[in-house]
Amino acid sequence: MEFRLLGPVEVWDGAQRVALGGPKPRALLASLLLSPGRVVSVDRLVDLIWSDRVPGTARELVQTYVSSLRRRLRPEAIVTRPPGYLLLLDGERFDLQLFERFVADGRLAAEEGRHEDAEQALRAAEALWRGPALGGIGEALQAEAARLEELRLTVIEERIAAELLLDRHGDLVAELTALVAAHPTRERIRGQLMTTLYRLGRSAEALSVFDDGRTTLAEELGLDPGPELRALQEAVLRGDPALSGAAPPYLRRHFVPKQLPPDVPDFTGRADVVGELTPMLAASRTAPPVVIISGKGGVGKSAVAVHLAHRVADRYPDGQLFADLRGTSDTPATEQEVLGRFLRALGVEHEAQPESPAERAALYRSLLAQRQVLVVLDDARNEQQIRPLLPGEAGCAVLVTSRGRLAGLAGAHLTDLDMLDGEAALALLGAVAGADRVAAEPGAAREIVRLCGLLPLAVRTVGARLATRRHWPLATMAARLTDVRRRLDELTAGDVEVRASVSLSYRALDEQGRAAFRRLGLLGVPDFAPWLIAPLLDVPAADAEEIAERLVDAQLVDFAAIDATGQPRYRLHDLLRVFAAECAEAYDTADERAAAVTRTLGSWLWLIDRIDSRVPSGEVILRGDYASARPLDDLVAARAAADPAAWLDAEAPCLIVAVSRAASLDLDVAACDLAAALSFSHVFNANRLSEWRTSHEAALAAARRAGNRAGEAVLLAGLGHIHYKLDRFDQVHEYLSAALPLFAETGDVRGEAVALAGMGTACREQCRLREGLGYLTRSAAIFRRLGDHSAIGATSRMAAAIHLELGEYEATWPLLDQALDAYRRAGSRRGEALTLRTTSLVHRALGDYAEAAELSTRALDMFRALGDPLMAAFAVQSLVKVRIRQGDGAAALSQLVDALEVCRSHFDRYGEALMQRTIGELHLANGQLDLAEAHLMQSIAISEELRTPLPVARAKRDLAAVLAARGDTAAAELVIAEATAVFAGHDAREGDELGVTSSGQTEGPDPEDPARRSPG
Repeated sequence: MEFRLLGPVEVWDGAQRVALGGPKPRALLASLLLSPGRVVSVDRLVDLIWSDRVPGTARELVQTYVSSLRRRLRPEAIVTRPPGYLLLLDGERFDLQLFERFVADGRLAAEEGRHEDAEQALRAAEALWRGPALGGIGEALQAEAARLEELRLTVIEERIAAELLLDRHGDLVAELTALVAAHPTRERIRGQLMTTLYRLGRSAEALSVFDDGRTTLAEELGLDPGPELRALQEAVLRGDPALSGAAPPYLRRHFVPKQLPPDVPDFTGRADVVGELTPMLAASRTAPPVVIISGKGGVGKSAVAVHLAHRVADRYPDGQLFADLRGTSDTPATEQEVLGRFLRALGVEHEAQPESPAERAALYRSLLAQRQVLVVLDDARNEQQIRPLLPGEAGCAVLVTSRGRLAGLAGAHLTDLDMLDGEAALALLGAVAGADRVAAEPGAAREIVRLCGLLPLAVRTVGARLATRRHWPLATMAARLTDVRRRLDELTAGDVEVRASVSLSYRALDEQGRAAFRRLGLLGVPDFAPWLIAPLLDVPAADAEEIAERLVDAQLVDFAAIDATGQPRYRLHDLLRVFAAECAEAYDTADERAAAVTRTLGSWLWLIDRIDSRVPSGEVILRGDYASARPLDDLVAARAAADPAAWLDAEAPCLIVAVSRAASLDLDVAACDLAAALSFSHVFNANRLSEWRTSHEAALAAARRAGNRAGEAVLLAGLGHIHYKLDRFDQVHEYLSAALPLFAETGDVRGEAVALAGMGTACREQCRLREGLGYLTRSAAIFRRLGDHSAIGATSRMAAAIHLELGEYEATWPLLDQALDAYRRAGSRRGEALTLRTTSLVHRALGDYAEAAELSTRALDMFRALGDPLMAAFAVQSLVKVRIRQGDGAAALSQLVDALEVCRSHFDRYGEALMQRTIGELHLANGQLDLAEAHLMQSIAISEELRTPLPVARAKRDLAAVLAARGDTAAAELVIAEATAVFAGHDAREGDELGVTSSGQTEGPDPEDPARRSPG
């Protein structure tokens, strides 16, 4: 069967169109198709199909429509699953999914510069449309139809952008003219038409198109053209040569963050506040305005800020940044955390971000200096939290919400948000519960909003309950609010209103739902996947998903997003989170709270251990198991294991908060175990170090408070391991040397061995070769006593790599044999591959190129089979080096460039330096001296930054060959002398073997250790 929504709602069975009935059954089918594989509740279906005119028999009609559709489709296509229905697509063609796939392919092609492929994919996406989306279903789903229409127009704009990049100007004029006529206020289409006309030599017509647009925008929207369209007009006026190039300014890819949450669809009232603040944020200015919206909890500060931000967003074409500062929580967002997120949104990758807060803030202000960006900071705790996030130039603006007045922010405009007036509160109640019901019972409606204290959150909560109980008269709700036993607290001023209104929904839950709500508040995570409720309540994961949906229905939990693993994520509003935490304190015992948090951290720990155990990494790990680990359902583990990096990225904010929360509850064992496991996990993203530091240091403090010397040692070792992944070798020694005596004190022999192995590996990176060999020898002896084959393999392999650096070739063979045997005993295919690559380097150093090539090829095949792109890149590099030595490397440049990109994507600076040097060697071998010099200089710069002297010296040795080949013998001798001094000073074998030939080529072997990415 084929399902179609991009036009009239239809189903086709082969060449036969399936009769679906009238508009309402079609609307029901469309509602299910828009949420394939997800349960849509009956109440939600009623809202979507009938909107505000709901018949009394709506639920029965839904059942009738479902039965009718089942007869016309496959009977099993629509499954009943409380609280509604689920549509299962079993391989059927669905035009919306095809459209989204074509669009994704087109956008990927555009990002990669494949504009022909992009144009074809986006045109294929357009071809799926048969008319206005969701046709033939009456007035239902109008918002969704509008969203799809907007997406269609965006795809057309992107396809035209691809065609402009392909210089297809003559074919576009007619189409763009029609599009501008149909959508006169879309500035991107108008700009594309102007560009096309200009390139065809029709500048006067291009300027006329601009003038028409300026008039239309003024008449229809009361706005001037945006800055990009104005800049385009100016470029046409001055005949800017850039407009004749392949990418005019508005087509160039740049990072434009769009982080605003969705506008509140039923935003009501506050016209005076919006009217006052809009000009402040929209007008030209000489300094960036800072607008603060303060008020009591639940008064609607965030709703006003988001609504206001959407109103002025078009005045900030370079994007909108949004951060929830969690000022009312126990774990407010740190300066490092928010600046890190903002810098990533502005295009600065993790590895490029400065470590210190002051440097991050300076980079952030520099990036905003030439941009027009709106910054929205929600729920600020104090002025100190805000100041580092303020831009320095006039093009930006800042909108802040806070319970405090933040009077210490000089020059800021303060608006103190009060309660709604009576009419606005009634309008809000009508928008949520139904305007017809408010009109039918005006007296009861006024009593409800009066009892809610005119507080927006309270009014909205009551309205939501009424919306899900359409059979209740408003008088019934008013009576329930009058009853003190139902309200729990008087609806007076301050947070009491919030507690009273939230308690209504809270008490309507069953006991399981209440416990889940309380413990989510106790944990304090910013968002969560449904499975998290399972360990909080000690129930199966399947039950946890149903409980999460009940919390959504109760308006206590909001849907946040679908994460990269395909899991839905939910969040508690900050005020509800505070209320939930208070309930946990009131209704759960201290032991129950501790058990819930311990179970939850144990579940995360178990998932991380399952991910790591699927493919033994061949690295030294701190522990093989953790007593606090708690198993979960296999389905949860399978989702995490399907894409471990994406899973960890989605869970990272929760893990940071949860470890800190456990530490604050003095659950030092749970906090230390999870933090340590994260540190040694092969999927741990160490480049988010600044965000993890808070949680790891909180766990460390908890261990020290508890006198948990073993936990303290584990955390110090974990922090050392994180710094190793970041190539910060001085810090590795600092943390591991502090951990080593604690391991000895607590009798943790394995911990001692791990610390020694880490210190030995770090010494090798810093070219302290003999010292590193001593650490590794001591570590290996302990691991042999413990019978840890994987660790024996790792330490033996690294010791062999050091002997290779020293030119002690005979010493490498027994160690490499030991490593290979140990890895095979441990079942570590990755460890085998690492050892094969190390062995290939020894053969290459001895001039046995055929064996070296064969070993590198075997290692490369194994890494690819294991799905390890980073180590595959290192294997490619070692293989290409052999080909260069054999005089057969000319065709390998693209492989090295790909390997370089892999290292960059994994934030591996050591690997990046190695790939740059190898590319330089390849260009040198091919006689391309300028290219060789450029890549070698980049390699030297990176290695000097990492303070790794031997890689610097090796790149300088190659640079000397470049200089000699140019005939600059004096400069070559000077550079080679610098390299020789380094080799001699570090006892490296090149010190005795290096020279420069009369032809400009360097002599002597070139060992680079492949195993450095595996610190064990």
